[in-house]
Amino acid sequence: MKKQLVRYEVDLANLPPLTEAQRAELTALTARPDSEIDYSDAPQLAEDFWKNPVVGRFYKPTKTSTTLRIDSDVLAWLKGQGKGYQSRINSILRREMLSSIR
Repeated sequence: MKKQLVRYEVDLANLPPLTEAQRAELTALTARPDSEIDYSDAPQLAEDFWKNPVVGRFYKPTKTSTTLRIDSDVLAWLKGQGKGYQSRINSILRREMLSSIR
């Protein structure tokens, strides 16, 4: 039996209105003092944790299988550097993508 994948798209610029129950819950949470917040499942982090933060440390982009035609000499150069030539291709493309975004 194959499971059907369900996807939802949310337009963050045009969110649906809150229900009365949601508004009441948010109002109650806003009125609650910080002293009533239970942090037992999220212990406080030490100051040294925040000294060297890494952005996107746990970001794992999805992978898409594709076919790519690449010059033979370029492929030979990539493969000649050892295992992981596909990861190197992805790294090179990501570096170029990020530099063009900036």
